Formats: sequence, C-alpha cells, structure tokens
Amino acid sequence: MKHDMTRRQWLAGAGALVAAPALSRAAAAPAGRVTVASCKTYGPELVPAMEKMFDQLGGLGGLVKGKTVAIKINLIGVRWQRLGNARMEDTFWTNPRVIGAVVHLCGKAGARRIRVVEGPWSTAETLQEVMLSMNWQPQDILRAADNVEFENTNYLGQGKKYSRFMVPGGGLIYPGYDLNHSYEDCDAFVSLAKMKEHAATGVTLSMKNVYGATPITIYGEGAGVDEPSLRPHGGRGGVFHFARRMPSRSAPQQKDLTLPSDAGYRLPRIIAELCSARPVHLAIIDGVKAATGAETNYGSARIPQAAVNPGVLIAGTNPVATDAVAMAVMGFNPLADRGTAPFATADSMQRLGEDLGIGLRDPARNEVAGVPIKDVVFSYTAVREKMQAAAKKA
Repeated sequence: MKHDMTRRQWLAGAGALVAAPALSRAAAAPAGRVTVASCKTYGPELVPAMEKMFDQLGGLGGLVKGKTVAIKINLIGVRWQRLGNARMEDTFWTNPRVIGAVVHLCGKAGARRIRVVEGPWSTAETLQEVMLSMNWQPQDILRAADNVEFENTNYLGQGKKYSRFMVPGGGLIYPGYDLNHSYEDCDAFVSLAKMKEHAATGVTLSMKNVYGATPITIYGEGAGVDEPSLRPHGGRGGVFHFARRMPSRSAPQQKDLTLPSDAGYRLPRIIAELCSARPVHLAIIDGVKAATGAETNYGSARIPQAAVNPGVLIAGTNPVATDAVAMAVMGFNPLADRGTAPFATADSMQRLGEDLGIGLRDPARNEVAGVPIKDVVFSYTAVREKMQAAAKKA
C-alpha cells in the first residue's frame, strides 16, 4: 500500500475530476484492497491481528512514516444512552483498545504526529474529558505512541480558522464543507469506525463515520446564522437530516433548496460527498463487539437491538470497498439499493460513493485478503428476527 503523494497532491488529484460527469467518475472509481481478520476479544489477540491486517494491505509505513496522521473515531450520541448494561465501547463507540492499537501501530510504522479526532454530540469538552466520563483511560491512548494528541472537532478547537473542502464535480447537496483544521493538517486520514446498523442510512461504517467530522458550530441546530457559533450546541439533524435550517452562511450553502428533505435521500449523498471532499486513506472497522438495530440506543419498542459479538476486524485502502466487505460480513448485499435491506428507506451511500468515483462497492471487483468473508458472516438480520420471534412468543 504505497501512498507517496503529499496531502496537497492528493487533493489536487481529486480536484482534477471536477469537470467530469458523474458516469465518467464512476467508471474511474479505483479498486481497493481490503483485509478481514477474526478477533473475538479486545485482549492480547487484538494487536497481532491488526498488525497482520496492515501487512496484508502492504504495510503502514508508506502511508504514515514521517507524516501527520488524523484518526477519526466514533463516539456517537449521548454517552448515557447505553444499550442495557453493555458498555458504549462494546456497542456503539469505537473501542479504546482498538484506538490504542491503531495509534501504537501507526507510531511503530514511523508516524511523526498522530491526532485522534472526533466531534462528540453537542459538546465542547475535550476528548479526554468525554473518555474519562466513560471510565476510559485516555492516557493509555496518548502513551501508545510518540506525539499523540486529541482534538474535539465540533468547533475551531486549536485552529484559527475552518478549512474548506470542495466536492469534486460540484457536489450533490452541498458544493463543499467547512471542517476543523485537523482534517486538513494531516497527510493521512484514517476513518476508524464501528460495525453497526443505522436508523436512517441502513448501515454506519467507515464512510458514515466521516459525517461526524462536520463541526456543530456550523452544521448544528444551534449554529450561528451568519458565522459559526463559538461553542457547539444541538445535533446535526436539523441541517443534514431534514433541512429545517441551513448551515451558517459563512459555509458553502445547499445547491438547490427544492431537493427532498427526506433523511434517506439527504444523508447518503452528504456522506458520499464528504468522503469525496475529504478522502479517507485507510478505513478500519471495529466489529469485535457491536450492536444490532441502530447506531445508538433507540429503545426496543422502536428498533429491536442487541449487543453482539461478531468477532471481526476489517481494514482497507478505500472506504467504499471496505464498507462493501463489511456489509457482506453483516449478511447484507453490498450491491443493494433503496427498498432492499439494509436500505429499506434510504439510498445506498456505497452506490453514491461509487458514482462519485471514490471506490467500487462490489467485493468481487476489489482485492480481499485475510479470512474469507464466508467464514466470518454474522447476520444482523438473523439476530433481529430471532428477537422479534421471541417477543411474539412472550
């Protein structure tokens, strides 16, 4: 896995597609390399499993040696919204041991600086404070390699201004996005996600994880009207899910105000264009432990949910290809679209990502290494159907 281009060269290359129509960008979508590992616990087997995966991808050195790496983790939702007695890191959040393992292996491969980033729901707290509130030990992550730091990207943070990322081809909903400086001040961008279903988009994997990079000060329900607010307030649903309001006017605005306000239409397009504007160089999915049903706890009355142990890790050089393999592991058809599970009421962000030239969503058209997919399939639908059948008998 060779990545010798600088950040500016990479983005310039992506920008070369600006004038190309959607179909030609889809035709130019690159194949990806994806690897799958069986890993039943977050114990001693974790680091060796991940190290082997990265070796199967060609090694981390070409991507991170001497460079600044941004690792986008997933700390979605309200932290007290647990699924029963299960810990957030065993259901909805990226597990801290996985975060530490990725940081450690990036450091071992020669990364110059590692910045762990996330925009936790509606807060300006540091990531350390958020982690401590969940009884995590953030110092373990900070000590996993040299020059490790955290940044809450809900607002300006340590930056002096927001960085603008334009969508190649002009975008589907928005022509561009203003993000925290951390997403520009890196040479390699890693999306470190959880293997989950999603109430609006069907699944939430490495592509959907990038959605959380958008600052609430601009895209939150309490964002400033003309300029970003100083502090984050509210969620992103009002702007992104339902178009109840527009982002701060300082940021690129929605291209067409007549577009549908349906979350199943909007979110997949927003996610795909975010991944096009801010390319993911390495996608990693934590499927050791997770939850079925939705991305956070919606309650069993609405969506049957369960804490599960799929016992799998997935990594790849392309988020569309990586998510496609993850969907297959979850028992879904990666080529499905609206009307077919898991996209019952949403368009496929993987198909839209392919249309934008990010990558290919057919595992057969990508290089897949490691454990065969068929050996680690864990059907999320089967778990849900079993729960529904048990509820009927009760």
